[in-house]
Amino acid sequence: MKLPKINVSRANDADAADWDAFVSSAADAETYHQFAWKHVLERVFGHECHYLLAREEPGSVCGVLPLAHLNSRVFGNFLVSIPCFNYCGILAESDSVVEALLKAASQLADKSGASHVELRHRSHVKLDLPYRDDKVSMQLPLPGLAEELWGAFPSKLRAQIRRPTKEGAVCERGGIELLEEFYQVFSRNMRDLGTPVFPRQMFSEIYEHFPEQTDFYVVRLDRKPVAAAYTVGYRDTLEIPSASALREHSRSAPNMLLYWTILESAIEKGFKVFDFGRASMGSGPYRFKKQWGAEEQSLAWHYILGEGDELPRINPENPKYRFAINVWRRLPVPVANVLGPRVVKHLP
Repeated sequence: MKLPKINVSRANDADAADWDAFVSSAADAETYHQFAWKHVLERVFGHECHYLLAREEPGSVCGVLPLAHLNSRVFGNFLVSIPCFNYCGILAESDSVVEALLKAASQLADKSGASHVELRHRSHVKLDLPYRDDKVSMQLPLPGLAEELWGAFPSKLRAQIRRPTKEGAVCERGGIELLEEFYQVFSRNMRDLGTPVFPRQMFSEIYEHFPEQTDFYVVRLDRKPVAAAYTVGYRDTLEIPSASALREHSRSAPNMLLYWTILESAIEKGFKVFDFGRASMGSGPYRFKKQWGAEEQSLAWHYILGEGDELPRINPENPKYRFAINVWRRLPVPVANVLGPRVVKHLP
């Protein structure tokens, strides 16, 4: 039996409907596979995006691979699927489609002079490629009622959640009207961590393209924002890509009220899983997420490398960037907010 020929091309806006129809039918699809994320990356960061679309003759879609090209003298020249977020990579109907997409990605890397291609998969994706598995995703299965989740928490955790309310903190859920307060907290927290901040435009673009999937949350104490987050819902999972709290208010634990409010909202909306995001095993963020009952799910970020090349280490744990992180923490917030978007656009 003759196997159908697989053609891989670079998708454009005319292919968006076919692309999204395939993604919506794929069991392993993430929200970040949706075609509109291409516009977010292009508008916010100016990335050249190569959205590879595999079709079987006579034309039905059988696989996709979204890639963004990042190129700078400091951080290097590479392709990633996709930057800024934890999960994406290849979606394909068969091993032959996977091979066709990997071949196209490798050819694209050669043509663009990229040192590597990074594919951000969960651990169930098996590829004959080098991979990194030092990060885990923290997932909390959600019951049908918030009362059930509350009852499953240890008394210490419940007391921590109650504490900010007793001190007068309140949490609000909303839309784009909360962006300014969210960004005020988020940008301050990123500066304190020594991390270049995403531009405000990134969050407005996400909301513009995914208004039904996106919510902002702000915790106020004495009418001032002290903790904030945004969430993105897709299928049965609600994810919290970014959450921040001001350090000077840590005694009041506003982040505990923030997370509990989001968990209540997730259950109210019918989500089955809450995704706390990724963490390194044993780290402070890992312990924070674990206390809520979250379970580890291994990640496998695969790499197409040149012969003899080692896995890249473009992350805050790399000692190479320690001096820059310490300097960044000393910048005034307005300065960090101007410089941050210029730097972060080159980070994966």
